[in-house]
Amino acid sequence: MLRIHFGTEDLNRLRVAAGPDPLWETVHSLHLLQNRQAALVFDPWRREVRAALAKAGLTETVAALHRLCPWAEYFPDFLTPGQGIDDLETGIEQVLSVPIRRLGREIGHLYPGTRPLPPGARSLAGGDPRTLSGLGDALRRYHAVAVAPYAGEIRTVVAADRLVRADAALNAGPGGLLTSYQPDLAWRGDRLESAYPVAKELALEGRALTLIPSFFCVRSPVALADHELPPVLVHPLTPAPGWLARSRATDPAQLPVGQLIGPTRATVLDALERPLTTTQIGEALRITLSTASRHATVLRESGLVTSERRGSAVVHTRSRLGDALMDGRL
Repeated sequence: MLRIHFGTEDLNRLRVAAGPDPLWETVHSLHLLQNRQAALVFDPWRREVRAALAKAGLTETVAALHRLCPWAEYFPDFLTPGQGIDDLETGIEQVLSVPIRRLGREIGHLYPGTRPLPPGARSLAGGDPRTLSGLGDALRRYHAVAVAPYAGEIRTVVAADRLVRADAALNAGPGGLLTSYQPDLAWRGDRLESAYPVAKELALEGRALTLIPSFFCVRSPVALADHELPPVLVHPLTPAPGWLARSRATDPAQLPVGQLIGPTRATVLDALERPLTTTQIGEALRITLSTASRHATVLRESGLVTSERRGSAVVHTRSRLGDALMDGRL
């Protein structure tokens, strides 16, 4: 059981990461390749990624990353240095600049009672520049094959989750925000509880807790092992089964609907399978806010989308007519 204890002002310091963290997604995807969790959801991804990694000649690279980041009760915190960093290169730069003492301590935890450490682990623990550079390259190459090709789906699911959290926080404050994470998390009024592979108590003591959504995290939330580091809690998003097939088979720009209303608007309409704000449409499709607003307006005026103001945001949802158009029922 994981218990996170909140002091009087800790609720007011809560923050939710603005988007997916590429290194947390990298770590969790590495874990998924070492287990069979959520087989219905992720087995198609596993098959596709394993084939792509073999084709790219990365089999040994991934094996080395698995040794450094095992699916186990412990993996090194330095691999996930950010509190919602949305840029891979910034995250890798932080990984490679971890103090040598911390590197040695965390890698030592991977090999308890083993002396001397295996050669590769020993050179990394000692901060060898060539080994560190190789780690950065391995993370980049793996991410390019196993995570980056799925960025669109990841951003869409994260954006939909953020809308739920924002609505909960606006309606019921920080306590309502934490309650919205049930059943993964249970809010007890002064502590947050979750199933966890080990017993873990974490007191915030005035530090801001960052909640980070993760596409490749499954079953239960994950916290850093070191209590002294800035606290984060990564929670699973649990995409729906068949997400990969849908993303492959329904590229809206290639469907007849794309020829009818244009590829960008078709992509917007496809993303609105889940309610999104104008800002979230822009983030998911990587278009400007003004462009997202213009496309949403055209779709609404065509009866394909409905829009509702919630506080300072406008939430867009695909209408029944929009569903019928995307499903090919017109």
